[in-house]
Amino acid sequence: MAELRTNLGIGTLYSDATVEEVCQAAEDQINSFLWFDSAPVVGTALVSNVATVMLANPAIFTVGETVTIAGAGSTFNGAYTITGTFPYSTGTSNILPAFNMQLSYYLNPQGYSFVQYAKTASNQNFRRVLPYGTATGADTKTASYATTASVREAAMILAVDIWQARQVSQSGGVSVDMGISPYRMGNSMIGKIRGLLAPYMSPNTMVG
Repeated sequence: MAELRTNLGIGTLYSDATVEEVCQAAEDQINSFLWFDSAPVVGTALVSNVATVMLANPAIFTVGETVTIAGAGSTFNGAYTITGTFPYSTGTSNILPAFNMQLSYYLNPQGYSFVQYAKTASNQNFRRVLPYGTATGADTKTASYATTASVREAAMILAVDIWQARQVSQSGGVSVDMGISPYRMGNSMIGKIRGLLAPYMSPNTMVG
């Protein structure tokens, strides 16, 4: 936030909440393009204080690993230690009663897998998660993205563009000679910083 205030030269003219919202928007956008040890959460269930989470990825986690669930509802969100998986990994301690009817359909190689962890809460039948949540494993990179210079610079560039789009009507490129440039928040938004992010981008964001 302090860096953005300095780059924009706005001092204390705007509240922390307003500036932080722009910072968070830039971070959220860039995180969606970066490569994490993660998988989409597409379904959830809970039986006898055991949560079962269905992932749209074939078996990337194992028993004993810590996984952070987000965007899957307050009952399931948080960091948990995996106690069971399907396909099964060594140490699996539970069967998957909540998904007995689904197992015959959601088998590899269709690309689905399941993880379980202890969660004290009311039982919940299987339900879809829409839009998809995320399950993220440990960060094993040499340096986290928060301390990676290219990622930080990309975030700053994007945050400045978002801020300027808030201040200028239509947010097009306006110059002294009235030269026209693309809408700041249009399709070119990420394209302008893709070179900085290229070494860290998830292959999933390069399709199409």
